[in-house]
Amino acid sequence: MSVITPPGQAPEDQQSVPDNPPPDSYLKRLASLQSVWILGVLVVIVVLFSIAAGGKFLSASNFSLISQNIAVWAVLGVGMTFVIVTAGIDLSIGSVLVFASVVAAKLMEAIGGDGWGVSAIGIAAALVSGIAWGVLNGFLIAKAKIPPLIVTLGALSVALGLAQVLTGGIDVRSVPEALTDFNTYIKIVGIPALPFVALVTVIIGWIVLRRTKFGRYTFAIGSNELGARRVGISVDRHLILVYGLAGAMAGACLGFLWYNCNPARVFMGDTGSLALGGLIGYVAIVLRQELVLFLVGGIFVAEAVSVLMQVSYFKYTRRRYGEGRRIFLCAPLHHHFQRKGWTETQVVVRFWLIGAMLAAMTLVTVKLR
Repeated sequence: MSVITPPGQAPEDQQSVPDNPPPDSYLKRLASLQSVWILGVLVVIVVLFSIAAGGKFLSASNFSLISQNIAVWAVLGVGMTFVIVTAGIDLSIGSVLVFASVVAAKLMEAIGGDGWGVSAIGIAAALVSGIAWGVLNGFLIAKAKIPPLIVTLGALSVALGLAQVLTGGIDVRSVPEALTDFNTYIKIVGIPALPFVALVTVIIGWIVLRRTKFGRYTFAIGSNELGARRVGISVDRHLILVYGLAGAMAGACLGFLWYNCNPARVFMGDTGSLALGGLIGYVAIVLRQELVLFLVGGIFVAEAVSVLMQVSYFKYTRRRYGEGRRIFLCAPLHHHFQRKGWTETQVVVRFWLIGAMLAAMTLVTVKLR
């Protein structure tokens, strides 16, 4: 016990206070964990979509599709996690994925063949391309001292532009059958192999981040870069390696997005939107910008809300009036505009413009905060 005597107070009026405050309850400590809140958001999403779609959302086939789409973003998330831990950001990771896919596709097309040998060469080319972009980003950030936001925003446009130049604007559709058949015919306990590949990648990433010197250095740089330099950590080299790792993770996802362009072989749909939304939500929580999540994801919020409104209103009017009525011509919201006469291109471009304006508003909001 320690004794505190305020100025002008007599000793007999002294009040004793404990040195150590009482420990927080288990529930309070549990509620303070970030992972618990992330799990809570996930549960809310599952409940909302279960109400909107009924038994279809909770079906085994739907969860199988969700797992396949999440696999791609999980691998990207491993590299992004290392970048975020260093207090950085990589906006170019999606564009690097496309660029690496183009390089791999053009190389495999030039070699020819459908076996695993050609596929292995393509995968290696994608990894090398991704690592090269990541190392370039890391060099400009660590050595040239350019902010990560500026470097990776520029890399985003350059990588997409180079991919367009390499293809001449024409889709590359020739891909070895061994690569496309991997996720179709190889299954583990009835689930396609792709999610298990992603799971192994996530486990390895967790071990490296939590149990190795590389991971400890990553946390040290993110916590206090100057302190990390003073204790002898080569911060510049480490940042280059971290951004190279993020590029490698982008290159590792070569097989999905590029080969699934129009005409698509695997439709992303709502399951892919959930995966993308989960990734955006994760980044928002890690960056402590949870409140602006609904603003930057305004298009996705509107799409989801339109489905909930349509289904709820239809069920309500069917019970009350004996026939279901609709708020929109069709849901989700983009189908409503298609029914109004908009072409698919008009819907996509106008939603892009709205999304860009919302993103700009979000950046202004974050800057003000």
